[in-house]
Amino acid sequence: FEVAKGEFVFLTGHSGAGKSTLLRLIALMEQASRGKVVVEGRNLERITRREIPYYRRRIGFIFQENRLLPERNIFDNVALPLVVAGHRTSETNKRVRAALDKVGLLNMEGALPRSLSSSEQQRVGIARAVVNRPQILLADEPTGNLDATLSLEILKLFGQFNDVGVTVLIATHDLELIRHQPHRRISLAYGQLS
Repeated sequence: FEVAKGEFVFLTGHSGAGKSTLLRLIALMEQASRGKVVVEGRNLERITRREIPYYRRRIGFIFQENRLLPERNIFDNVALPLVVAGHRTSETNKRVRAALDKVGLLNMEGALPRSLSSSEQQRVGIARAVVNRPQILLADEPTGNLDATLSLEILKLFGQFNDVGVTVLIATHDLELIRHQPHRRISLAYGQLS
């Protein structure tokens, strides 16, 4: 299958269908055992180990479980990708605050993750994924732990990123949530398109 640059696509299928694996293949967290994954015209099989961190800077990944650093405040959690990439402090501060503002959490930058609700923690994960201004945003069951109202808010956020040209691929098994969404769906069953 192909996803066009700037497209918003839902990846659906039962638990164990291969949705998470597919996202992990795109993010080079796993290697394909057969077939090939091509992103922006580049076969990922040909990316060297040394090139992987640079490739990943173009991708934002939102995990189902937030993977926030519990001993670091919200600001530091969001800043992590920029610190690793070696951005100047002034640029990091500006980008982190813009990302937190986008997800509605700027006033909580000094809080620790455990003091936030699950929805707020998920929004911190989204801010961290977009702080590096990725071209591709991958989300693995980003609304899995949220109620319907909060889930729609999160989808709206993804739509806003897509509106500025970010390619969005969201894995979800919640067909009810996406039923009225205008975006294309790709369905997997046992690792195959169905």
